[in-house]
Amino acid sequence: MNSSDRIELSIDPGTWGPMDEDMISLDPIEFQSEEELYKDRIDFYQRKTGLTEAIQTGTGQLNGIPIAMGVMDFQFMGGSMGSVVGEKITRLIEYATNNFLPLILVCASGGARMQEGSLSLMQMAKISSALYDYQSNKKLFYVSILTSPTTGGVTASFGMLGDIIIAEPNAYIAFAGKRVIEQTLNKTIPEGSQSAEYLFHKGLFDPIVPRSPLKGVLMKRQLVSLSESKSKPITRALTL
Repeated sequence: MNSSDRIELSIDPGTWGPMDEDMISLDPIEFQSEEELYKDRIDFYQRKTGLTEAIQTGTGQLNGIPIAMGVMDFQFMGGSMGSVVGEKITRLIEYATNNFLPLILVCASGGARMQEGSLSLMQMAKISSALYDYQSNKKLFYVSILTSPTTGGVTASFGMLGDIIIAEPNAYIAFAGKRVIEQTLNKTIPEGSQSAEYLFHKGLFDPIVPRSPLKGVLMKRQLVSLSESKSKPITRALTL
């Protein structure tokens, strides 16, 4: 499911207001592979998807409740997190913080974008810092939705920082991929050990929710969170 379809599924019709649509990636380290220039790769995916980057951010209403939402798009360079993706998420979190909005981030990513080197890894700390202010200082409510795949630096940062963490059925969720682990450790990874169902039983996140009832489940979570005092931290016990 691409990001536009996801927004249509989740947000009330006519209420979506996009943010930072004009932000585009540059080439900070002048990355060049044998096949193509990084700039050419960006241009290709912009034409292919109609997006400027691998995430759409904005505000809208979920069954009448105003929210801030970011939706990653795996069809744009595997949903990789570069400087623009990190900046758009950070600005969205800061906007939600200033306007006391619930926050939903939909993850679909292969991880940090190698074409931007360490600058892409810096986004993990930047986003996590903004979330700390949002969650711990302002006591606001963040829902993380893990779709397939959610891996790498996204899993290692904001993907796993939700007050409520929801996974889709059969989603592939990991830090390092199966092939990378096996080649590095020279050991075979058990089949299914990086699936949502297996990780759910290990306590890694909260409910597994199919797409059809997801909007209703999010509505329920939002109402529960809004009924809580903002002076109290929202805990994962709300899912029990």
